[in-house]
Amino acid sequence: MPQFLALLFLLLSTSAFALDKDSPYLISYSLYKTITQEELEDRMKKNKVPKSLVKVKYVVDVYDVTYKTCWHDSTCIKASGLYFVPRNVGKDLPQVVYHHGTSTKKGRDKNIGGEDYLCIGLAVDGYAVLKPDYIGLGHGERFHIYQNIESEGQASVDMLFAIRELDKELGLQKTNQLFLTGYSQGGHATLATNKVILDRYSKEFTVTASSANSGAYDMAGVQSEVMFKEYGHPFYLPYLITGLNEVYKLFPNDPSLIYKPPYDTIMAKLFDGTYTFGQINRMLPKVPKDMIRDSLVALFQNNTAEFPLKRILEENSFMNWKPENPVQLCYCNNDEQVNYKNALVARDAMKRLGAKHVTARNAGRKYGHNKCAIFASMYSKLYFDSFRNGSKHGRRGNVNKRFMLALAKLVIKPGKS
Repeated sequence: MPQFLALLFLLLSTSAFALDKDSPYLISYSLYKTITQEELEDRMKKNKVPKSLVKVKYVVDVYDVTYKTCWHDSTCIKASGLYFVPRNVGKDLPQVVYHHGTSTKKGRDKNIGGEDYLCIGLAVDGYAVLKPDYIGLGHGERFHIYQNIESEGQASVDMLFAIRELDKELGLQKTNQLFLTGYSQGGHATLATNKVILDRYSKEFTVTASSANSGAYDMAGVQSEVMFKEYGHPFYLPYLITGLNEVYKLFPNDPSLIYKPPYDTIMAKLFDGTYTFGQINRMLPKVPKDMIRDSLVALFQNNTAEFPLKRILEENSFMNWKPENPVQLCYCNNDEQVNYKNALVARDAMKRLGAKHVTARNAGRKYGHNKCAIFASMYSKLYFDSFRNGSKHGRRGNVNKRFMLALAKLVIKPGKS
């Protein structure tokens, strides 16, 4: 047992991985799409977004970027992402890293859609926006290590280095403001990037503020409760186990030691990057724990010291982390995928550790996970705008825009989709 605990400690304490910061990060880039002001205004009209909420000031060029990063064993690999650049702004640009929600399928859609428009909404108002694919997604190498702080954070940091090189080629100048945001898994990845920067890259980057939205920040506590009841997205559990097992070697490479039949025979192929999470969900039981061997479920529930999964979930949560920069945590009460209490317990934990400028922001009491995204993202932009307008610690933002956002909530009906 002492040897096992020593090995576990070694794994937990040496999981950081990074490139030589003096070597080039940028591999290639190409113009992916150009979004005109007319295109965005038309989409806003179709989605009933008031013009007063988003000022469409600029055409936006979207670049597809490939760059170097590290696999968890320090192997140099390729990663990818999109870069949203407003055209002809005429002044230095503040920078945002937007972290997207959970995806299991590799590659990139041919058309701009979904969370890309949240990035465009920032870019048309004069922000330069990075959207990393994460390690193992997009057209990057290896596979994605889901909800792992080091993997998520390193992908963003290395893209920041690559974009610094690309900006020189594009002739772009940046202000000293760096904002981090994202939704769902992107909420977790937002705090992961914030933590990795503070831990190892504070001389290279200074985070102005983060706005993390609807993320699972307490995986060993609040969020783990979804394992034991009917849940619309059971794929999250094996996706999490697959990635963490790759990094921490929790279990031997034998699915039958983790999963019950028939899941032990199908699990290996489900996360090879060819299936959407909707397809995976249809192959799994409605109660997530029903795919896991009973002995492992019992070890987790009983907090058995010999079972390291709970400790590793805590290691990749944010209940023992103190941010130094302002942080906003947005949530919606009716979120059926990510328990809104994640935001509240994380805020309280950070404050107990001495964080001075951490706030929780209710983005909507009636909205489910998908509809919450637009409101949380709007509140994030208002929060970031307050720093652009001179706030040191962040404010709720423009009163008139908050009023229009409240009116929009009266128009958009509640629901999960």
